[in-house]
Amino acid sequence: MWWASTSPPPDKALVLCVDEKSQVQALDRTQPGLPMKKGRCGTLTHDYKRHGTTCLFAALNVLDGTVIGTCYPRHRNEEFLKFLRTLDRDTSPGLALHLILDNYGTHHHPNVKTWLANHPRFHLHVTPTSASWLNLVERWFGEITRKRIRRGVFKSVPELVAAIEEFIRCNNRNPKPFVWTKTVEEILEKTKHCKAVIETPH
Repeated sequence: MWWASTSPPPDKALVLCVDEKSQVQALDRTQPGLPMKKGRCGTLTHDYKRHGTTCLFAALNVLDGTVIGTCYPRHRNEEFLKFLRTLDRDTSPGLALHLILDNYGTHHHPNVKTWLANHPRFHLHVTPTSASWLNLVERWFGEITRKRIRRGVFKSVPELVAAIEEFIRCNNRNPKPFVWTKTVEEILEKTKHCKAVIETPH
């Protein structure tokens, strides 16, 4: 179940927005981009060399803006289980973990369900279909894409992973939580409208 009411999360709980940014490409531009200056936009060459991809798994703490993130070569239930173990290890054992995530099949794999059954402090809350934008970690993915990945030059996957890890470390040294500018009622009304449009036959 996803929190679809105005009630707050339980006490003694940590709320984490979790998702995967898959197929992050290590792109090596043929020429370095030129920075923006007065009278000229920043430049970026259209051609590049591909050096492989990585998948970034991230959990955003909605309270303080810190991020737990790990890169894996693939995006399967095995990697998701590894990330769940990381969350289990890197968070206070006295807190219940409420994870906000989408309805991707990997999150509901039988292996994942078995693991969760043995770790009762984990509680999964699924966003509505076609409403992954409700998950605040998506906003953080936009930040790392805009500030570090999109204009970066990476000659290998390890170089890309190192840049991602450094961005996470910098984020956690001075974290800033995202704050909704809409009320809960406005957001829920928007999801109802979106659902009605999606379910209307065309």
